[in-house]
Amino acid sequence: MAIVVLLVALLPVCLAADCRTQPLDCSDVYNSGERQSGLYSIYPSGETPLWVYCQMVSEGDSPENGGWTVIQRRLDGSVNFYRPWREYKRGFGDVQGEYWLGLESLYQLTRSRKYSLRVDLEDFEGRKGFALYSSFSVECECSGYKLQVSGFTDGGAGDSFSPHNGQKFSTFDKDQDTYDKNCAKEFLGAFWYSACHNTNPNGVYLWGEDPTHHAIGVSWYSWKSTHAVSMKSITLRIKPAG
Repeated sequence: MAIVVLLVALLPVCLAADCRTQPLDCSDVYNSGERQSGLYSIYPSGETPLWVYCQMVSEGDSPENGGWTVIQRRLDGSVNFYRPWREYKRGFGDVQGEYWLGLESLYQLTRSRKYSLRVDLEDFEGRKGFALYSSFSVECECSGYKLQVSGFTDGGAGDSFSPHNGQKFSTFDKDQDTYDKNCAKEFLGAFWYSACHNTNPNGVYLWGEDPTHHAIGVSWYSWKSTHAVSMKSITLRIKPAG
């Protein structure tokens, strides 16, 4: 009986978050002593590993601010981002290059911790800017993977993400936006569209400015004041807030 009582007494401790032996995200990898950016496995949904790119320390970061989990990245147009719902749910692409982490993984990550989001942008002239959000989360599939984002800090790019707060995710085969047409079909992407977008990070990879193809590129309106300019690169990454 004494042994049973002892095991029951220890059970809450063993279920506590600090008993985790597998990393939930890249901040756990960073806190384990890793300092090299690259591919690592994390476990946002339990025992199944998920390969991600961990950006340990980047330009402008202090050492204590390392451990970002990259959730989306566009670099060169090598991956087709015009994909159906099932692909955006499970994730796709090359983790060492262009990829989308997956809506279900984003939900599993952000339901267990509070996260901040950083969006890094570069245009084809080499200019860079970023936007930082102190709170970022994605709700369950039953809520349409609804976006919650707030707490904007300007890093030179302006705020093109906050207008999408509270929106459900849409793809060309699952229209959940507030537009009378399908935003994903209209602008050849997939995103938390409203009616329709201030940014289109999963749009068509175009070379710089092209006004003949309105708003289908990888645009960020608050930086360029137009949807005719497509970014050379965009990276979305998250880490525990605070």
